[in-house]
Amino acid sequence: MHADDSADSRIIEQLRNRDPNGIAAAYDRYGRSAYALFVRITHDRAAAEDLLQELFLRLWDRGVKFDSSKGALGVWILSIARNLAIDHVRSAQTRFSSRLRSMEHLESLCFGDHPSGRESRITDVRSIQEAFAALSADEKRVMELAYFEGFSQSEIAANIQEPLGTVKSRVRSALGRLRVALGGNKKP
Repeated sequence: MHADDSADSRIIEQLRNRDPNGIAAAYDRYGRSAYALFVRITHDRAAAEDLLQELFLRLWDRGVKFDSSKGALGVWILSIARNLAIDHVRSAQTRFSSRLRSMEHLESLCFGDHPSGRESRITDVRSIQEAFAALSADEKRVMELAYFEGFSQSEIAANIQEPLGTVKSRVRSALGRLRVALGGNKKP
């Protein structure tokens, strides 16, 4: 078992037992990444701080329901974070007011002086950046609009003035290429 898997297993067990140390460990391990994701999606540091607090309250409430057979703890936490951020952006009607920032800014948002597992996380971010860089410009654009701006595929099609089928094909192609590039073989 990898050290990261062991740490996540301990956190999961603590969350299931409603041990406050589990939420603290989850925060230490995933708080910076979640905050970076919130900032990336909302473009608002104050909102990101509020959403981070909401995320860990939800994690405390839902931690007992986590199923490790469906995926990794970090992916689950960041999926919840992404959904919270998109809900915030949609409810605030602010998604059209800010510009996209490139993936190159992700590393500077994620990593300060966080000692735990920094090298492996930097490697993960670099792998994601390299996989993302291998996508075509059209694939990158639809992925950024879908995952960081929270647009539905229909909204993307209207925004970039392309047929819905084209947008769906680009998203499917990009996800497939990212899965292969990142060594994943599980289907979502």
